[in-house]
Amino acid sequence: MSLTDILLLVLEAGFCTRFFIFTGGEFLISKDWRVNEDIRVREVRLVSEDGEQLGIVPVREALAMAQEKGVDLVEVAPSAKPPVCRMMDYGKFRFEQSKREKESRKKQKVISVKEVKMRPNIEEHDFQTKAKNARKFLTAGDKLKFTIMFRGRQITHPELGEKLCRKLAEELSDIATIEKQPKVEGPNMVMILVPKLDNVKKED
Repeated sequence: MSLTDILLLVLEAGFCTRFFIFTGGEFLISKDWRVNEDIRVREVRLVSEDGEQLGIVPVREALAMAQEKGVDLVEVAPSAKPPVCRMMDYGKFRFEQSKREKESRKKQKVISVKEVKMRPNIEEHDFQTKAKNARKFLTAGDKLKFTIMFRGRQITHPELGEKLCRKLAEELSDIATIEKQPKVEGPNMVMILVPKLDNVKKED
């Protein structure tokens, strides 16, 4: 009997399922569940390492059977009546589970927001330098916050900032799309660009 079968058994009996965590097709043992001598009940429904149902037995007998096989007794369904326990190598299980969690975290891409700032009257050479930096950020998979900083009465001509935003968006249109249209926020104008998935560098 697999852990999935044990869950179905618990469901059919109408027991609480909040003690199960379902992730990617596997049932993970909660850190709060009891193991070996910490299981303080009179009897348990015992499941072997291979998933075979061994029936309802006194907890002391279940512990003795687990110790004889050199494994642990883990309470996998505390709310069942009686609780369901399974024999397993708990240390090995937790080690393998920890490895899977670490591998999963490695595969997760953390998206950060990089910022590029310009003045509305920026020179073309400086614009190209800033655009080059923006391209580097987007190619790496980061979002780009493009900020136009107005000074003094420049804020009365937001069309200058919008023109510059459109120019940058066009410059980077091969690798990015606009997530947030240019908008005046206080003394600045802000536009958000996000990378096109096909252009994000794949990590080794």
